[in-house]
Amino acid sequence: MVLHPIHQKYPIHRLVISTYQSFTGTGMKAVKQYESEKNRQPVVEPRAYHHPIFENCIPQCDSFLDNGYTKEEMKLVHETRKILSSPSINITSTAVRVPVFGGHSESINIEFKGQFDIENIKILLKNSPGIIVLDDLDEFSYPTPLQAWNKNEVFVGRIRRDESLENGLNLWITADNLRKGAATNAVQIALGLIEKKLVF
Repeated sequence: MVLHPIHQKYPIHRLVISTYQSFTGTGMKAVKQYESEKNRQPVVEPRAYHHPIFENCIPQCDSFLDNGYTKEEMKLVHETRKILSSPSINITSTAVRVPVFGGHSESINIEFKGQFDIENIKILLKNSPGIIVLDDLDEFSYPTPLQAWNKNEVFVGRIRRDESLENGLNLWITADNLRKGAATNAVQIALGLIEKKLVF
């Protein structure tokens, strides 16, 4: 949701995406593992993860592929290209499970094909439906998973130039994975299809 309005105005050449995904995205087995570890109880086998998730970060979402990436990382690459209708965008990703009960977050580094106006990007995002911009450093305002908890919107902040790159931008994004990432998102997509008379 955040990349689409930006890409329409300023074509993207490359994305470096690091995700910080709630363990709840793995399902009930992961929730039980987390709760057992938190309460210092034995974990029921088979466990969701090879490593503890409580007070830990696991740089593996789904199984590994022959190229060293996980299925989740490659799904992110392919789906992003498809959603943006841009099969030529260069994308690399790292997906990490974190001990957050609800909420996926992403650090995204964008390299544009040409120059961009950062203030215009902030205006674009503020005017995009379903997006809330939290980007006031003086007030320590930036998105966190707790702020996105039980909300339908996608939150974005830490919008800043990448000073190591001529046409680079950094973003931090977070959303409730159980609402926006799943249930609510499915309903919103269905309503959009009905509105456009693509389904009846």
